[in-house]
Amino acid sequence: MKIAVAKEIEICERRVALIPETVAKLVKQGLEVFVEAGAGEKAFFSDADYETAGAKIISDSAQLWSEADILLKVSPPQTREDGRAEIELLKPESVLISFLNPLGNPVIAQQLANRQITALSMELIPRSTRAQSMDALSSQASLAGYKAVLIAAAALPKYFPMLTTAAGTIAPAKVFIMGAGVAGLQAIATARRLGAVVEAFDIRPAVKEEVQSLGAKFVEVKLEEETVAAGGYAKEISEDSKKRTQELVASHVKNADIVITTAQVPGRQAPRLVTEEMVAQMKPGSVIVDLAAEQGGNCGCTEAGKDIIWNGVTIIGPINLPSSMPVHASQLYAKNVTSLMQLLIKDKALEINFGDDIVDAACVTHGGEIRNQRVKEALQAVAV
Repeated sequence: MKIAVAKEIEICERRVALIPETVAKLVKQGLEVFVEAGAGEKAFFSDADYETAGAKIISDSAQLWSEADILLKVSPPQTREDGRAEIELLKPESVLISFLNPLGNPVIAQQLANRQITALSMELIPRSTRAQSMDALSSQASLAGYKAVLIAAAALPKYFPMLTTAAGTIAPAKVFIMGAGVAGLQAIATARRLGAVVEAFDIRPAVKEEVQSLGAKFVEVKLEEETVAAGGYAKEISEDSKKRTQELVASHVKNADIVITTAQVPGRQAPRLVTEEMVAQMKPGSVIVDLAAEQGGNCGCTEAGKDIIWNGVTIIGPINLPSSMPVHASQLYAKNVTSLMQLLIKDKALEINFGDDIVDAACVTHGGEIRNQRVKEALQAVAV
């Protein structure tokens, strides 16, 4: 059983799928682990660290991909500099575990199926108690929420906490966080630790207690429709509900020094929460950090990967924030991946058990077919 860790080639991707600590655990179980040379360098894990943990370093990337029984990545397979698709390097019937974005880019699922690859997408790990240790979306979202507040604090031309000085009293910054999922809750906690007054909004009423337990005020809108999708994620709501929501949050956006938006719907355009009209009413010097920038943005002024100033308001659209903290991002992701592999490997042999709800939910392709119904529907929509 050969487990391979690929070096990420996507621009700005600094994470690595396994760290030396998790490699050592797998080697102790009698598994062979191969690591592509330089795979951990951007996350500050050297080839020597991996060798000490028991891994074998492979310089030939094509060899690593073609010989792997299980190949581990962070970002979806890319097209290499030589023009060859990484998927074409995988040997048929091997296993790929990675973030794959199969709902946002379902074509990749068809390519993997054509190659006879068993692909498990880390985005599709179910949100259940049993799967918590494998939930990479949550582990990475927590990092994003934390870093978003730090970015906002650095951009804000004010203090965060209330300060009483000989020159007078400084009022605390007002932070409004939209979306109280994992990223939003971490953002709340971080902003509170820095001394800000925090309000938070979410269409799911069930998160009210979590928001309040972190010391934030919950801004609630009562909608006459279901707002929770499978797995506890926020569900896309009707246009009428979106309008009511925007009307409610407008005054909170207007009064905030910082707005952090985190609302995303898998495979869909991010919901528009902050309109240009709302931004126009914000105080000059205010800051918006839009964590949904890659999905089109929660703010109407957001440009993915850019910091812009619009009507005196700084709008930041970061891409792949977890990668900016590669040490802990890799540590958490490696734990998620290793936990998942414990379900796939029994007595040093690969065992894909679709009777296991986690494996069944996460597996996108197997035996030349796309198994996930939502991915099938997304692919059909692209074809149309």
